[in-house]
Amino acid sequence: MLNMASRSPVWIFVFLLTLCFFTPVESAEGNLTILGETPPPGFDPVSGKRIIPNKRCLKCHGDAHDKTDTREDGTIVDIYADPQKIEDSVHGEQACTHCHATIERVPHRESPEVVVGCVECHRETWNKHRSDPDEKYERLGVVVETIDAFYDSVHALPNKHDQSETNATCYDCHDAHNIGTLGSHQRAEHRLKNPEVCGECHKKELDDYRESDHGKAVLEAGDSESAVCSDCHTTHTISSPDTDQAKLAITKNCGDCHKEAQRTYFDSYHGQVHRLGYTNTAKCHDCHGSHKIKGEDDPTSEIHANNRLENCRICHEDANENFLTFWPHGDADDRERYPGLWFFKIFMQTLIFSVMAFFWVHVVLWLYREVMDRIQGKGFNEDLDNPDVVYFRRFPTVWLWIHALFAISTMTLILTGTTLLFSHTGWAKAVVVFLGGTEMEGIIHRTAAVIWLGIFLAHLTIAISNIWSKRDSFKWFGSTSMLPNWKDWDDLKGMFKWFIGLGPRPEFTHWTYWQKFDYWAPFWGAAIIGSSGIMLFAPETTAIILPGWMFNIATLVHAEEALLAAIFLNSVHFFNVHFRPERFPMSTTIFTGKIPIEEFKHDHRLEYERLAESGELDKHLVRRPSRRSDLAASFITTVLIMTGLALLTLVLIGLMTTPS
Repeated sequence: MLNMASRSPVWIFVFLLTLCFFTPVESAEGNLTILGETPPPGFDPVSGKRIIPNKRCLKCHGDAHDKTDTREDGTIVDIYADPQKIEDSVHGEQACTHCHATIERVPHRESPEVVVGCVECHRETWNKHRSDPDEKYERLGVVVETIDAFYDSVHALPNKHDQSETNATCYDCHDAHNIGTLGSHQRAEHRLKNPEVCGECHKKELDDYRESDHGKAVLEAGDSESAVCSDCHTTHTISSPDTDQAKLAITKNCGDCHKEAQRTYFDSYHGQVHRLGYTNTAKCHDCHGSHKIKGEDDPTSEIHANNRLENCRICHEDANENFLTFWPHGDADDRERYPGLWFFKIFMQTLIFSVMAFFWVHVVLWLYREVMDRIQGKGFNEDLDNPDVVYFRRFPTVWLWIHALFAISTMTLILTGTTLLFSHTGWAKAVVVFLGGTEMEGIIHRTAAVIWLGIFLAHLTIAISNIWSKRDSFKWFGSTSMLPNWKDWDDLKGMFKWFIGLGPRPEFTHWTYWQKFDYWAPFWGAAIIGSSGIMLFAPETTAIILPGWMFNIATLVHAEEALLAAIFLNSVHFFNVHFRPERFPMSTTIFTGKIPIEEFKHDHRLEYERLAESGELDKHLVRRPSRRSDLAASFITTVLIMTGLALLTLVLIGLMTTPS
């Protein structure tokens, strides 16, 4: 062999040049570069850094007998990582330095800065393998979705782009060395540890939770089925509990365990407002508490009989003892526990089904008979081409205004009321947003109700005044009276015979039996809807006289009767007045106050003959409405009919859809 002295400068130059080409060189950043080629085994193909074997890390960090280390400033830190847990975790095949990317050598520098980039690593890996047929990467897509959810949470603040500056980052909540797959024992352990993990930051909340029924079940009994923090606050999309988003989420999440309680809550006014997306009414945690939730038999519980009234007074300042008999989760389907509520529901639904079944049969048969009569050239046809047709004054001007205001207020009540009743539908949420929220909707509803009752009372006053002024000649069961009589019963039977071709069409007096029904129905509606609405409008005043459970009954009958009115008015009433072939597409009599004399004679022949015989007919004859008033009446009628049909459609959608 040649000794060093005998080597020529040429050989030395060649040797050094060879080293330059074939020896790995670490850059200033610590990355490995070998003339642009893929790094050899032992180096990370992504970062180019040297991979330190896990067993070298675990010589120090896996020593169960030496779990702590003392830093230069005297701080004692936990450095232990259980080797078995790491191996069993979802990251078991990963190198330690994949996460602890700032560690470049072992032994490493004193007190190295710990920077773990969970977000970047998972996203890069998912982007690389999202089209990979290997199922082991399939779960990564869900992980990336949770990362996006985390970025929208309060934990990602104040700087979601720097995990060292967030309120909480991935490894603050997840045990980085013990993350298990779905269904693994690590997942079960992590769930039971959830309150303790959250309690690292939220100490007061943890103390309260320990005292709750949920906390005792989880922390003392090890019951993994009981609620932990993430069940209520969600796992990653966590927002401040003061926001509407969090309040809505927490209340919804209560129903994941308490399904029946959630169902009955959503049947109440409180729950309907919540389901529309608003939080201005009582939510689960307003009544039951948030972290100190206890059963109603516990004297320290917020729903205990001794504490419940103060709880109610948070919203209802003047609530009295009668509020305690209110059924927050009253179930009208539970006959055993709520017999009174069950009875009223059965009564109202029987009323609705019987009334609607009778009149829908009436509508179908009437439609059939008039169609057949028109085919045979029978029935009444208005002469629209004769401008000199004589008209009969059917209604005075005051009744036109009363009917218009009554119709508008009724439709407003239907719209604003059914949004609550069908709060599970998309159209209800859209309507509430359009109206400006549930509080504004409530103002509109109550304003319309005051107008509705005011019109009703004004009409009643006028009617009584008219009767009084004609008291000497007025006959309570005469032809011009609205009171039902035996002729109405005979006319009803005669109409059904005519429907099926067994007799002629009956001849009517000033009012028909269906017009009398339309007239008296609002009296029943005013009594039921009006009285129950007033009770709900002023609950504190109502509770001075009535027990709290009357609110439950009032809510039920108010909704059921309103539903009956909405369906009847916008289907049966519309047919009787506008849609039967003799009147299609509409009758404008209510807004012109006038009806062609031939039409009056056809519909009210007995009244026509009585007036003609007594010589009173001429007093009721008038000229045809002007073109302007006719157009105005047609426009108003069209708008009201289209609005009514739209409301009927929304109501039917609500009835046919099931709350989720």
